Amino acid sequence: MKIDKTAIVHPQARLADDIEVGPYTTIGKDVVIKKGTRIGARVSIEGWTEIGKDCRIFTGAVVGSISQDLKYRGKESKLIIGDNNVIREYVTLNLGSSPDRPTVIGNDNLIMAYAHVAHDCKVGNKVIMANAATLAGHVVIEDRAIIGGLTAIHQFCRMGTLSITGGCSKVTQDIIPYSAADGHPARPYGLNIVGLKRANFSSSLRLQLNRAFKWLFGSNSSISEALKKIENEIPSSPELSNMINFIKGAKRGISR
Repeated sequence: MKIDKTAIVHPQARLADDIEVGPYTTIGKDVVIKKGTRIGARVSIEGWTEIGKDCRIFTGAVVGSISQDLKYRGKESKLIIGDNNVIREYVTLNLGSSPDRPTVIGNDNLIMAYAHVAHDCKVGNKVIMANAATLAGHVVIEDRAIIGGLTAIHQFCRMGTLSITGGCSKVTQDIIPYSAADGHPARPYGLNIVGLKRANFSSSLRLQLNRAFKWLFGSNSSISEALKKIENEIPSSPELSNMINFIKGAKRGISR
């Protein structure tokens, strides 16, 4: 274990024997940090925070600070961070707001400088949050989504897998899987073609998803009418089913 002499680490914190802790970093009593994680200078790790293996946390990040939810009353609530995450400078990650609603961040994510993840959020795997991207409470970000810099996402919204938002977007409703969105408020303008190609989606599958997208957003049909047409006329696939189920599960509505 390599801990700088200026760091302040609570003796009850549970740390793997090979982690690195930089100058002036503080680690609280209830923190758990697993093997291979490296923590930079002036980082604050607080609360009931669990950090997985081989993460890297850069200067000034504040990890596990209490929820900003005004209803929070100080009960034990967790922040659970998976493996192989990169958390850049001055990122802020909050605890959940209650014992049964932890904030969860998966594996292999890149969270860039000044980004914020609020209470009760669920961030999947291989997500990229660009500089100063901001998640309000209870937001869900599915696997391999990309959030543009300075994008703000309203509480209880969702971003589907392999979706992307442009920089400075204002997301007030759900962004469906595989789509590209931008604007104030953000609106989908097509498929995330580059992302789908990088994910090795076949050309025939991309065509099917694009056909569904046009029925959803390029016609005067209601969402329910478009879904019925998609289910009846486009060959089924796991990806198409994922899109349909995501739309049916919307609570704040679909950005359209």
